[in-house]
This record gives sequence, C-alpha cells and structure tokens, in this order.
Amino acid sequence: MLDLNSRAKPGDVSAKVNEALDAAMRAKPRETRGYLGASALGDACDRRLQYKFLQVPPDRPEFAERTFRIFDRGHWGEEYTAREMRAAGFLIKTESKDGGQVGFSVADGKFKGHCDGVIIEAPFAMRLPAVWEHKQLGANGWKSVARDGVAVAYPGYAAQIALYQAYLDLPNPALFTATNADTMERYHELVEFDAELAQRSSDKAARIIKATEAQEPLPRVAAASDFYVCRSCAWNQTCWENG
Repeated sequence: MLDLNSRAKPGDVSAKVNEALDAAMRAKPRETRGYLGASALGDACDRRLQYKFLQVPPDRPEFAERTFRIFDRGHWGEEYTAREMRAAGFLIKTESKDGGQVGFSVADGKFKGHCDGVIIEAPFAMRLPAVWEHKQLGANGWKSVARDGVAVAYPGYAAQIALYQAYLDLPNPALFTATNADTMERYHELVEFDAELAQRSSDKAARIIKATEAQEPLPRVAAASDFYVCRSCAWNQTCWENG
C-alpha cells in the first residue's frame, strides 16, 4: 500500500529548489565597477559611495539574491519595452558604435553613466534626439511616479537623466518610461533638462572622487550607527569601526 504521508511536503521541495537557485545566483560572476556611476549618485550617504568607488569589500553581501532577480527583471523589462516602442514607430539607439551601452565617461574614466537609449525618431512630434530612460517599478513606486512625476517620486532618477542630457549633449526633453511590474501599465513623461540639477550632481561626483583620491573620508549620512540607512548598509561595521 502506498504511504502518501511519506511524500515530501510542497514547502520542503520549495525550500530545496530555492536553496539551489540562490546558491547558483550567489556563484554567478558579477561585474565590478572601478568607477563612480551616475546611477549611484542618488545614494544618501557620501561615505558609502566612497566605499563603492574604492571597491571596499562589504561586511556582508550588499544585495540579497531576490534583489539581483529584481535587477534582472528590470533589464528584461527595458528590452521588452524597447521592442514594443520600436514596433510602435520609435527609432531608439540602445548601443554605441563598439556595441556597448550608450553613455559617457569623464575624469579619466572615474565617472561614467549609461542611459537606456536615445530616441532618434518618434511616431508623433517631439524634440529629437532625446534621452530615453526606462525603469520597471513595483506597484507602489509606479503609482508614486505616475502621480507626482519622476523628479518628486525618484529624485535620483531625475539626476541620472539630467546627467545624461548634459554629458551626451542632448538637452531636448528626455522621455522617461516607467513600467508597473505587477500590472504592466506604463507611464511616460517628458523631462525638461534641469541644468542646475546636472551641475549639482556632477559637482557631487567630482567631490567624491577628489576626496577619495586624497584619502579623506566624507561625512556619513547620520550621527549614529542605528540610523535606519546605516542599519541596512553593507559597510556598517567597517564604517563605524574606522571612526
């Protein structure tokens, strides 16, 4: 007679499969950045940006396995959206002449940024060429950006866009696209070039690079290690033990 009670419970199987998937994700080679990226400048802590720029090993993994999957989901969503927009009549340049991402590199390669694309043609009247930036967001984040606009909901994204417009010499309004990962709804916004924001962001990058090269630690985001930003920081122990 079959003993149905001896079979593995679904939860046990799920845990085993997920353990194997997570182990494979941890073993996957990751690109290391020996430069300060435009996408990182929205970080609230200048000290943490220094650690990343110097590639200081974190005290613990900076991201959980599920976070890497969210990053991958964003890349897939970007590629999928670009295909849809091309089918709708947009001509979008997403690669440079050497096959890499469209972007900029300044300060001897110490500061770089890569945008999702440049719109060359559109099926309706808009000033071209224009930077195109895509983000795939959870439902709450998507609702925030659709309600308040990217500059209010995600200032870091707005800084990215301004830097791309400045360094790529594309001052026309950028097209920002946000995809709701839960419902696949899309929000699109034309973002005017904010020269002041671009300058502030560029100055921040220069300040971080200069201080790091001079071996001068920049201020932390808080005065105590139990501040919520510090508690979640992968360099918390290194930062606070170093004084």
